[in-house]
Amino acid sequence: MSLIKPFRVVHPAEGLWSRVAALPYDVYSRAEARAEARKDPLSFLNIDRPETQFEEGHDMYAPEVYRKAADLYSGELRDGVFVQEKESCFYLYELTMGDRSQTGLVCCASVDEYLSGAIKKHENTRAEKEADRIRHVTALNAQTGPIFLAFRSRGEIARLFTEVKREGPAFDFVSEDGIRHRGWKVPARLTETFENAFQNVPALYIADGHHRAASAVKAALEMRRKHPHYSGKEPFNFFLSVIFPDEELKIFDYNRTVKDLNGLTEEQFLESVQEKCDLLETSAAPLTPPEKGTFSLYSGDSWRLFRFHGNIRSSDPVGGLDVSILQNEILAPVLAIRDPRTDERIDFVGGIRGFSELERRVHTDCAAAFRMFPTSIGELFAVADAGLLMPPKSTWFEPKLRSGLFIHEM
Repeated sequence: MSLIKPFRVVHPAEGLWSRVAALPYDVYSRAEARAEARKDPLSFLNIDRPETQFEEGHDMYAPEVYRKAADLYSGELRDGVFVQEKESCFYLYELTMGDRSQTGLVCCASVDEYLSGAIKKHENTRAEKEADRIRHVTALNAQTGPIFLAFRSRGEIARLFTEVKREGPAFDFVSEDGIRHRGWKVPARLTETFENAFQNVPALYIADGHHRAASAVKAALEMRRKHPHYSGKEPFNFFLSVIFPDEELKIFDYNRTVKDLNGLTEEQFLESVQEKCDLLETSAAPLTPPEKGTFSLYSGDSWRLFRFHGNIRSSDPVGGLDVSILQNEILAPVLAIRDPRTDERIDFVGGIRGFSELERRVHTDCAAAFRMFPTSIGELFAVADAGLLMPPKSTWFEPKLRSGLFIHEM
């Protein structure tokens, strides 16, 4: 079963949804965040990345930075930029990218189900990244970035989504990147029906937002310590989520670039790769990996398409991932990149950036780039079901949920 709860949603006032909506805080570098925040004072990025309000070089983790985020948020609440629903409710949130749409339920998921493992994860988190969001959540006394959850699609929930979307949306806008965003408030008469429908969902899976989830949970545990007689129904026992059916989701490739060839010539490096892989094609034009077990490699001015040898593949949920095979068979033994979490000689490029970004990196600061076949949602579920963890940067979800559209006050 999956426990979900409605909540008194804080959201932008009518007519301001598009101005407030912002990409997640962690997709921007510090310089990019500063430039983006300056475009509109109402962009939620000003609150999500409050160091943008200070001089360049200011300690982005200083106490006054988080106080600034709280001041901005409370000021916009006071000024009517944000409004709060009078009663607890659900929303639907639809994102359309090209000809593909995905619709999720905006709700609160259970801290206890996260702690028990009923909400399953597939990725480790880093303490320093958690600490930043814990301070942010605590300063605002609110969760502002939704956790992207997935579930195995069920017909009864799909029918409920269809029923809600028969009415006109509460907001409908297209963001700068061409993504269309629409949202519907779920009628009160269907609140309990949604809750009951998710009681039949065996598990929820974190698709994206592991650090936001871990931070929300740790902030909740701190609140429990301060209120030892908590009942379990308080808002801090739940965290802001949007839950999507798996059949509507798409994972993009998450690619690798390497700074050098570990002292090898390009010819020696390619010979080493071909000890583990079959060379299928060479081209000056980009080559897209057509199926699982294939990847393309760019070095010099050429693309090469490879297939892993069958004897190095695995049925293990983690070991069988293409990113794992690449790491275990090429990056570690050939290039001596043994810990991709900490090695500065490797970088990761989301598939949304395309072939041109990989070529640009090789022509500027890297020696080679690997274009991967995307991890599937089924592989993600299999890893999480086994209680295992994926290698870093295994999945890249698009489109990204916007922050600032739905806020959960603790």
